[in-house]
Amino acid sequence: MLRPLKPRFTVSLLKGYTASVAILYIIGTPIGNLGDMSYRAVETLRTLDLLACEDTRRTLKLLNHFGIRLSLLSCRAQNEVEAAEKVIVALGQGKIVGYASDAGTPALSDPGAALVQRVVQAGHEVIPLPGPSAFTALVSVSGGRDKSVFFEGFLSPKAGRRRSRLKELLARDSAFVLYESPFRILKLLEDLTEFDRDRYVCVGREMTKLHEEYLRGSVEEVRSMITEKNELRGEFSVFVSGNKVH
Repeated sequence: MLRPLKPRFTVSLLKGYTASVAILYIIGTPIGNLGDMSYRAVETLRTLDLLACEDTRRTLKLLNHFGIRLSLLSCRAQNEVEAAEKVIVALGQGKIVGYASDAGTPALSDPGAALVQRVVQAGHEVIPLPGPSAFTALVSVSGGRDKSVFFEGFLSPKAGRRRSRLKELLARDSAFVLYESPFRILKLLEDLTEFDRDRYVCVGREMTKLHEEYLRGSVEEVRSMITEKNELRGEFSVFVSGNKVH
């Protein structure tokens, strides 16, 4: 049974005054398969007065799928600070507000961190609604047995910075996860092969979608698999173990 939502609660202040504190819900959304949307997230969306989101057009498609209609506010990387002020105003007016990025869990290689920081500074509560994440999904099927996993996300598109950061990550001797576009995935694997061709990796492509696939093996083996493919489409997630293939 779901716990009922508590959009506002009262806290005691000095000198006997009280203030009503509102809650911002951070909502995880599917990274591809709409069936991964949690029941709790859908029910929460139905109660909102306002949903801040990274891309209103993309979020509208999600809402339409579940038959939900509500007001949307654009809150993306380019306007996150300004949008946060609007969210704070709405919370102050007693509105129930949520935030969702385009796909996955907000603030994980997505906007959301600045919004959360400012809402907390304004004295309101922020509650997470756990949901899909390419990071955790990839780790769960990677086959890696590392005790620690470092999340890096997207590397710099500039070759020098990318290679320098890769060397630093490989020197940690722990697993790490990267995100990469189809335009740079081969270059990334070529750099990894040059630095440590025997390092174990698992590459996920189009995760949770119709044509999802996972390639596992040494960096050199996986690079060869991808090189043989005629087309490279979709977003890639790359798990790099701290161990070599035995």
